[in-house]
Amino acid sequence: MTRFAPLPDPPYYAVIFSSQRADGDSGYAAMAEKMARMAAAAPGCIGMESARDEDGFGITVSYWTDEAAIRAWKADASHLTAQHLGKTRWYEQYRLRVARIERHYDGPDGR
Repeated sequence: MTRFAPLPDPPYYAVIFSSQRADGDSGYAAMAEKMARMAAAAPGCIGMESARDEDGFGITVSYWTDEAAIRAWKADASHLTAQHLGKTRWYEQYRLRVARIERHYDGPDGR
């Protein structure tokens, strides 16, 4: 089993969410699991890759077919609730970036 998202040939989009967690769970784990399931089932979602270290710093990259799919997921009612809780309860800091992927390579052989 791989932890890498199954990606199509480019172009496609990546939403890169880097975050520093606040102390305590406060319902985070359950909501994170729910959001991952919902995002994976959302129209246009290709897949996700995620990691978090022991100090609470994490990066999740979700891959999407187009910007319309990203906007639809951002506006999902359950996701809006999670966003609000993230801002007020779960994250000390976060950064979100959206990028269009023009090319990708798989390794270890590279190009």
